Amino acid sequence: MNRRREANYAFIDSQNLNMGVKSLGWSLDFKKFRIFLKDIYGIKEAYLFIGHVPGNENLYKDLQKYGYILIFKPTLIFRNRCNVKVKGNVDAELVLHTMIEWENYEKAIIVSGDGDFHCLIEYLEKRKKLLKIIVPNKRYSSLLRKFGNFIVKMESFKEKVKK
Repeated sequence: MNRRREANYAFIDSQNLNMGVKSLGWSLDFKKFRIFLKDIYGIKEAYLFIGHVPGNENLYKDLQKYGYILIFKPTLIFRNRCNVKVKGNVDAELVLHTMIEWENYEKAIIVSGDGDFHCLIEYLEKRKKLLKIIVPNKRYSSLLRKFGNFIVKMESFKEKVKK
């Protein structure tokens, strides 16, 4: 199988990815990561699911310039006495777009360690459309462990994609 000739797509949970690598003490260079996905896995389209936060327009422009297709989720702001938390859960959008694009890709990569994607990953695997699951850190959902043959930990290529 020549992955470079296939039309493989990546579906990326940006919050899970970003927080996962930061929990390991490093930051991801999104430009390097996009190049890595293309060169190593033949990723033609990389969908990045991200909560929309006003004021981050320059970040969004840069991500698009690097080759990501951004799918925005409106965010909710939670305030308490001590802090402000911005929440933009992208799970439904990621699953929906993976299915919308079904006919356009040969294989899919899911970038997340979130067990909420278990049913999607199981569906992709049964239909021979799952290429890899890239998990951002060592602590990923036990629901994904049965897909061990597909799991790639970001630590294994950290030097190629870190800032």
